[in-house]
Amino acid sequence: MSRILIAEDELRISSFIEKGLAAAGLATVTVRCGTDALDFALTGDFDLLLLDIGLPGIDGYEVLRRLRAEECTLPVIVLTARDSGEDVLASLGGGANDYMAKPFRFDELLARVRLRMTDAVRATGAVPVVEAALEVTGLRLDLRTRRAAVGDRQVDLSAREFALAEEFLRNHDQVLSRVWGYDFDPGSNIVDVYVGYLRAKFGAGRIETVRGMGYRLR
Repeated sequence: MSRILIAEDELRISSFIEKGLAAAGLATVTVRCGTDALDFALTGDFDLLLLDIGLPGIDGYEVLRRLRAEECTLPVIVLTARDSGEDVLASLGGGANDYMAKPFRFDELLARVRLRMTDAVRATGAVPVVEAALEVTGLRLDLRTRRAAVGDRQVDLSAREFALAEEFLRNHDQVLSRVWGYDFDPGSNIVDVYVGYLRAKFGAGRIETVRGMGYRLR
């Protein structure tokens, strides 16, 4: 299982990211200061670092500078409320692989996490295993063409519907929490809304509600 290091001192934000990544099948470790972020990142035990700039102790820019000075090639995605052109250039110029301004949509963050980890695998010369499709209980998602089918019936899914359906199929034996989702707002009901859309297209009985927890693909 891939391991993601989260360097974020705001509990609300780190908790939201942790739950979302866990629902996507990724293990996480969270640290809340720059010194710990640097120490953990240099262990070689992680596949990617989500790095907040405004960390106590040493800030994210200094963490990034020291990582690259140590020739650490760990992929880094910078997360910050600072979204000026100068901040973007400072992050990417300092060795970050990607940059996301807060607030952000979780589905976009997850897509970038997967992309940067894939890029890292390719850089080593290894050949990544690319799944062609996911199929569970008569539901099929073609990951290359982004098409979906229920039995022999083709169904049209929006990008967000496909992303949520993919998480259900990847984790069909687990409960997906309502805080897994698309918007940086744990209080949002947008997951409930998109589950409703999927039920209408897949069949109401395929996604069950687990009271007080979330949803599960039957």
